[in-house]
Amino acid sequence: MPDKADPSERSASASWVQDAWLWPFEATRLALDIYSQWYPNRAPEPADASGDAALPWTTAHSVALQLPSMRLLDFSSAVEGPPLLVCAPYALHRAQIADIAPGHSLMEALQQAGLARLYLTDWRSAAPETRYFSIDTYLSDLNVAVDTIGPPVDLAGLCQGGWLSLLYAARFPGKVRRLVLSGSPVDVSVPSELSRMVASLPQQGFEAMVRQGDGIVSGKHMLQLWSIPFSLPDVEAALQRRLDGKSEDARALLDRFTRWNSETLDLPGTYYLEVTDWIFRQNRIAAGDFVALGCKIDLAAVKLPVFLLAAENDIVVPPDQAFATMRLLGTPPAWLRRETEPCGHLGLFMGCRALAGSWRRIARWLQSDLGEAAGERSRISA
Repeated sequence: MPDKADPSERSASASWVQDAWLWPFEATRLALDIYSQWYPNRAPEPADASGDAALPWTTAHSVALQLPSMRLLDFSSAVEGPPLLVCAPYALHRAQIADIAPGHSLMEALQQAGLARLYLTDWRSAAPETRYFSIDTYLSDLNVAVDTIGPPVDLAGLCQGGWLSLLYAARFPGKVRRLVLSGSPVDVSVPSELSRMVASLPQQGFEAMVRQGDGIVSGKHMLQLWSIPFSLPDVEAALQRRLDGKSEDARALLDRFTRWNSETLDLPGTYYLEVTDWIFRQNRIAAGDFVALGCKIDLAAVKLPVFLLAAENDIVVPPDQAFATMRLLGTPPAWLRRETEPCGHLGLFMGCRALAGSWRRIARWLQSDLGEAAGERSRISA
């Protein structure tokens, strides 16, 4: 299949990403109206299974650890070398965002770039027994995953997995060697469609939705309330590949994307409310007011090497917001790297050109010797 996407990539990417990534917040408006009439009288539904997703994985792996919050997937091809843990976003879609299809798999691309020890967080759908899980719960379990791998690790956070990874690196500085933040919202004082959407809704609305869902934000129910329209050009923009619909490969790729998009995760109500209020409304991480596992987080104390990747056409986490994180860190300039990809939000994680471009450079950066920067860091420490 050709590598070049349709010329309408920019507008298609923006329209689809806005629908696909902002619907949980916009749907709250509809949910409050519809729940008040329908939800109290509905018949009980069986709890969704928290096991494997129906969509098969693309890249071979094993399960290194199972916790109520997640499975730690091991994509390693060797036992030696610095480990990289990819932290998927916990935001209503499954971790196959990093392994959606051949040629569009971040895990596959990192393997091909020579990273031999690779891991991925596969967050589980919320269940009644996990509905009170909080950000601290996920930080604690991420710490268990890192200890299972063996610290220090390199940590790559995708979208909302980025702020979680940054919090972890700040809370456990000795356990992270290098940090990658890809399309990650941290300082939401720099506006985006996502931060504007959350700010436009009262927190009481989110709280009412969680109460009416018995402490769980249902991904399936939210999809029923808010249909996510996307066209073929939208999918082509995300994958950065033309899909003519005639070849078997094109049909299979479109099917995988469609299935991934439809297989949502339920979120614990406690976690969801903390994210909407603490991260996107109060901007606690950037303001220096976030307390993680009992410790107040100071991003100026984060001095490890950091690579930031942003998408040029991203309305969810625009480049200005993604790169605003740099000014909050204590990392020496020689250890900071930033790049922009000409794509939209999803293109950062599954676009064939982004995977062959920036992510290969990220892999080389992770493998490189930062000796000169280490000397600068020593002088600063002295």
